[in-house]
Amino acid sequence: MNIIKAVLTFFAITFLAGCQIGAPAQKPQPAILGEDDIGHSDQMIVMNHVGPRAQVHLAGASEPLWFSSVRDGLVYLRSPEQTAKILAIYVNDIGVAESWENMGAGNWIDAEAAFYVVGSDAKGGMGAPEFVPFSDEEKAQAFADERGGEILGLDDITAEMVLAPVEQDHMAMPSMSGNNDATDMDMSPGGG
Repeated sequence: MNIIKAVLTFFAITFLAGCQIGAPAQKPQPAILGEDDIGHSDQMIVMNHVGPRAQVHLAGASEPLWFSSVRDGLVYLRSPEQTAKILAIYVNDIGVAESWENMGAGNWIDAEAAFYVVGSDAKGGMGAPEFVPFSDEEKAQAFADERGGEILGLDDITAEMVLAPVEQDHMAMPSMSGNNDATDMDMSPGGG
């Protein structure tokens, strides 16, 4: 009887260990952006930048990588040098943000489910053209109608789109006070 128990225990342990090895990592929930969180690509305080931001969760990391703009997060995602296993990416939902200057610390949507307005006149946290995310396609369309651009899903945003050099008007770079050329944008719900 002890041999049968030992064999069953061995198979049970082997089965459970096999399940752990092949089990996909659980998708983490979005983190809340803190006042002192530093951007991965610019090494600046993320909250000091206007416009939508991104957070990227990597396997084996306890904290996400923060990005001062969605563009910077997408550059990380699409970069050929990026080899880490990405568990989740979250972006700010412009459709529910209080304003371009105030995205809200807990305003996050799954980047894979977002509708992005690409090619609008909106500038992100570092003054570059921004990929503007919405959870609601109608709000994204209203924004595109007002500010230009087209609506794309994350899978449609190519490496060439985010890695290509961009012209920046350094005089129009956002100040640390949060003022930039997007401050006149109507960010109210339904206002685009």
